Amino acid sequence: MEDNLAIILSDSNKTNSKLQLLSAFFEEEIIYKIYLRSQVVHKLFESNPELDINKLELFHLQYTASAIELLRKIKAANERNVSLIYDEIQLNKEMIEKLNSSVFSEKNYDLDKQKQALKINLSLRRLYQTLSDNTDEYPFSKNINTFSSRFSQDFYYDISADQMMALVQYDAADVYKNNYATIQKKLMGLLCKHDFRTEFFCGLKTGGMIAEVYRFLDVDRHFLFFPSKNLFLLCDLSTIPDIDWSNSLSKKARIMHELTDKNDQLESRANILKTAIPDNVRALLQQYYDKISEVDFLQKIGNYDVQTNILRTMLNTDTL
Repeated sequence: MEDNLAIILSDSNKTNSKLQLLSAFFEEEIIYKIYLRSQVVHKLFESNPELDINKLELFHLQYTASAIELLRKIKAANERNVSLIYDEIQLNKEMIEKLNSSVFSEKNYDLDKQKQALKINLSLRRLYQTLSDNTDEYPFSKNINTFSSRFSQDFYYDISADQMMALVQYDAADVYKNNYATIQKKLMGLLCKHDFRTEFFCGLKTGGMIAEVYRFLDVDRHFLFFPSKNLFLLCDLSTIPDIDWSNSLSKKARIMHELTDKNDQLESRANILKTAIPDNVRALLQQYYDKISEVDFLQKIGNYDVQTNILRTMLNTDTL
């Protein structure tokens, strides 16, 4: 008899330990209350050996086991959903790593912008000199088109073909032209006035057409260099709406940032989903707790009445 008592009490402790682990996992108040109530029932039988110990075993079989099964099924379902989220996170990480290995860094871009501006300023000085002296000297610095070929794909802003064509339109009477370049007369005047002090501002592209935009250091004016035609024209960027000119990140870097932000959101979602309990299940657990908290509950243990059958039906989780 004592051996049977010890075995049932030991099994009861193991069952309650399982329930305690689940309450810690879900961090849900109602589950913790169910665990505490199960502990109270266990202590009652442990402290009162005159009680029928078989009713403790029946209590766990009829109630605690059903609750544990329910919570385990919810936990398994949550883990399956979370697993899909972590698969997506891993794919995003692999894409970030792939992009990171193939993209020119912002540091390289910033450094080469300065070098390109120096080349353009020097080329424009030479162009001014050749136009003034009416010579046929080639004005452009070596490898002046390398910058766009390296960075246009990742760093240049996309605009429409119509916007690009509008930027490169000019009146032949308003430009200086020789065998190597065409430059707007008003632009040349501004360059001379400000001693050819300009900096690279941004790049524009549409299809295979590329343009570089420069800004005067001493005045808020911009001009455009169209490499395929060696064309220099003043430009008004306000004619190109809906572009954040302050965003100098490359296209790949922007994608990497977006994927990183998405992974942060997915991580948060996974943490919430992992321990999520549907409202209908939470209501079911509340009913379960109310049932085992009734004053005359112990007297009903072992009586497979209609109420017990209803509870077991409610705990049917085959659809989870």
